[in-house]
Amino acid sequence: MAFSRDGDGENSGLSVISGTGSSGPAATPSSPGQDRLAQLKQEHRDLDEAILALVSAGAHDQLQLTRLKKRKLMLRDQITKLEDEIVPDIIA
Repeated sequence: MAFSRDGDGENSGLSVISGTGSSGPAATPSSPGQDRLAQLKQEHRDLDEAILALVSAGAHDQLQLTRLKKRKLMLRDQITKLEDEIVPDIIA
């Protein structure tokens, strides 16, 4: 994911652009569930960075911030659910 400025480069807002990044570890996860988990975690980190960038840029677009935060929470729920599927909670 990357960020782009809306308009003519002013601090009017930032847009989140999906894409593949090479900032992850060199080793690839071994299963499709782990691949998806890594993808969701990366998107969650990217959204966190976008939120911080909007706040630090002084953008006061509460609607955009709220939408990004809501998306981030939805991703956290998906990550938790997928982690529970991959590593079941077994009481020893």
